[in-house]
Amino acid sequence: MADLRSAFLNVYSQLKSELLQDPSFEFTDDSRQWVERMLDYNVPGGKLNRGLSVIDSYRLLKDGKKLTQDEIFLTSALGWCIEWLQAYFLVLDDIMDSSHTRRGQPCWFRLPKVGMIAVNDGVILRNHITRILKNHFRGKPYYVDLLDLFNEVEFQTASGQMIDLITTLEGEKDLSKYSLQQHRRIVQYKTAYYSFYLPVACALVMAGENLDNHIDVKNILVDMGIYFQVQDDYLDCFGNPETIGKIGTDIEDFKCSWLVVKALEICNEEQKKVLYENYGKPDTANVAKVKALYNELNLKGVFEDYESKSYGRLVTSIEAHPSKPVQAVLKSFLGKIYKRQK
Repeated sequence: MADLRSAFLNVYSQLKSELLQDPSFEFTDDSRQWVERMLDYNVPGGKLNRGLSVIDSYRLLKDGKKLTQDEIFLTSALGWCIEWLQAYFLVLDDIMDSSHTRRGQPCWFRLPKVGMIAVNDGVILRNHITRILKNHFRGKPYYVDLLDLFNEVEFQTASGQMIDLITTLEGEKDLSKYSLQQHRRIVQYKTAYYSFYLPVACALVMAGENLDNHIDVKNILVDMGIYFQVQDDYLDCFGNPETIGKIGTDIEDFKCSWLVVKALEICNEEQKKVLYENYGKPDTANVAKVKALYNELNLKGVFEDYESKSYGRLVTSIEAHPSKPVQAVLKSFLGKIYKRQK
């Protein structure tokens, strides 16, 4: 995996250098330096799980056969398109949320001299995806399918972000809008499609598969994405900050978290009053009251029950799939997230 990761990072350098020499734009030294700094700051800094999953999924679809150099390059290029998509979402997301840090460093728009130029940088990041696809896939029979796939998933993610933003409108903090159904819709569209379905869909398209024949795979991956986000919501409150690498702020931020919607579902009127009075307030005393209520409702136990049932349901769905290579891809994804601590 370490070799794969370094090969993957080498492809980033190659794609970056092509983009910085793009013949459609006449770069000056200043503009080239700006784009290079912006890319290095925002694209390769995460865990790269989504991008690496394209290579991994494609290898499993090929029954674990050794990939050619060309296949490694093309699957890496598609993986980087997903990382570019992620960077585009995060740069704009941080502005919308007025965030301060991302991946342990200041958000891009918080840097001196960047500010709202970051909005345009987000647009450039999005456009780079189509440049990469054009440069390396235009001659492939599945080129249009890739363009369609990225457009579709971007639309779904942006729409999920919209539901999230209008549900948590500042000055309109209303817990009665929150429900498990609403939580599922936000997560399905905002996270599951691009984080879980897109890497596998890229590998399937490259392997010559028609995505219309794999609706069941999409449904399983979306379910997995929802399970992953529920874990995330749980770890935000109950995880060890040193392990997960950040201090959770879902309670202060009035997030439509799985914990709060589950609490609303099972609490009595008295407990509901505590939630309404304390959820979404930045004061540590308010946060402590919400956490105390979560413990009183035994949300740790409720989550453990949810986790084991979700895992069982996912394994059953995966094993019902007729293709062993597709089963291997799905099991590999599930194995990476089951009972994770960060």
